[in-house]
Amino acid sequence: MKFAHFAHVWTKPGMSPNQRYEQLWRELQLCDELGFDYGFCVEHHFTPHESWMSAPSLYTVGAGARTKNIRLGPMGYVVPLYNCLRLAEEIAIIDQMTNGRMEIGMVPGIMGSYFEPFGIEYNDRKSPTMEYPDYLKAAYGDDQPFSFNSESHKTKNARLSVMPIQKPHPPLWMMSRDPETLEFLAANGINTGNFLVFPREVAAPRYQKYLEDWKAAGWDHKPNIAYATTVYVDESDDKAIDIALQRAARAYEGILPLPGEPFEARLDKFKEQFAARGENPAAVMITKIFDPDFIMENDLVFVGSPQTVTEKLRAASEDGIFNTFMGEFNFSDLPEDALMRSIKMFGEKVIPELRDYEPY
Repeated sequence: MKFAHFAHVWTKPGMSPNQRYEQLWRELQLCDELGFDYGFCVEHHFTPHESWMSAPSLYTVGAGARTKNIRLGPMGYVVPLYNCLRLAEEIAIIDQMTNGRMEIGMVPGIMGSYFEPFGIEYNDRKSPTMEYPDYLKAAYGDDQPFSFNSESHKTKNARLSVMPIQKPHPPLWMMSRDPETLEFLAANGINTGNFLVFPREVAAPRYQKYLEDWKAAGWDHKPNIAYATTVYVDESDDKAIDIALQRAARAYEGILPLPGEPFEARLDKFKEQFAARGENPAAVMITKIFDPDFIMENDLVFVGSPQTVTEKLRAASEDGIFNTFMGEFNFSDLPEDALMRSIKMFGEKVIPELRDYEPY
C-alpha cells in the first residue's frame, strides 16, 4: 500500500492563513521524515469558512522546498479554470523545482460556485478536463514548437522554455467513481480514487472493472486507486475516540453550502446537488457522514489505536479495492500536539504493518 497526507487546508479557529500554512509545512516535513509516499491538496475557491487552498501550484512548490522525498501535487487542479498552455508551463517548472516529485491530479470541479466569478460556464467543465491528458502529451512531446486543436484547448506554435523532468509527463490522477470516466482513465493509464461520501460496496465493482480495463489496455504496472478520509491515531482506542471522533464527524461541515443557515438546511441542499447529478448513493451517504456513531461503525473514518487503525484500514482496502490511502490528519479544531502525535504514530506503527500489503 501507499500512503498520502491529504489536506483541504481547512480554516482553523484562531489561526491566520499564514499560521495555517506554517502548520501545514510542519505536517508535511514530519510526513517526509516518516516515509509517506505523497502529499496532496485540494483546490477550493471562495470558501473562507472552509478551505484556504485555492492555489495548489503554490502548495506544491512550498512543500517541495521543505521536503526531500515525498511526492507532491494537487488532487486536483480544477482544469476548466485554467488557460491550458499557462498550466502546462507551470506544471513543467514545478516538476523541475521539485526534482521530478510532482503528481498531477485533475478534476472538472464539483462546485458551481467556483465557476461564475471566473466567468466560466459550469456545464462545460468536463471536456477541458478529459482532453487535458492529450494536451500535456503534445505540450511535452518531442515535436516542438507544438500545436493542439480540440473542442476546449487551442494552441498554435508554442515552444515551452522548460520541460518536466518526468516523461512523458508527471503521473496523472483523476478521482472518479463514474463508470464511463473510469473506462477512459484505464485506457489512458490514469490513476483514480474516491472520497468517503461514495459507499465502498458501490465503488468496489466499478474499480474491479477499471482494473480489468487497465490490464486489457496493456499497461505494465498497477494503477493507484485511492480512498480519502479523516484519520486519527493515538495510544488507545478510548483516547483516540475521546479526542477525535466528534471532530471527525464535523470535519466536512465546511463543504456544505449556505454558511450561516441551519445545519439541516445546508445538508439538504448539498444532498440535492449530488442527487441532481444522478449520484444517489453519494447523496444518501452525505446525510450520514456527520453522525459520529455511523462513521465509526461503518469505518468511514479511521480513529483508534495503531492496531485498530491498521486492521480497519486493511479491511476497508479489501472491501473498497484501493491501494493508496489519502489520510486527512488535520481536521476541525484538532490541537497541534494531538495532530503531530497522530501523524507520528501512523507513520511509525501503521505504515510499516501495511507497506507490503497488496489489495490487488
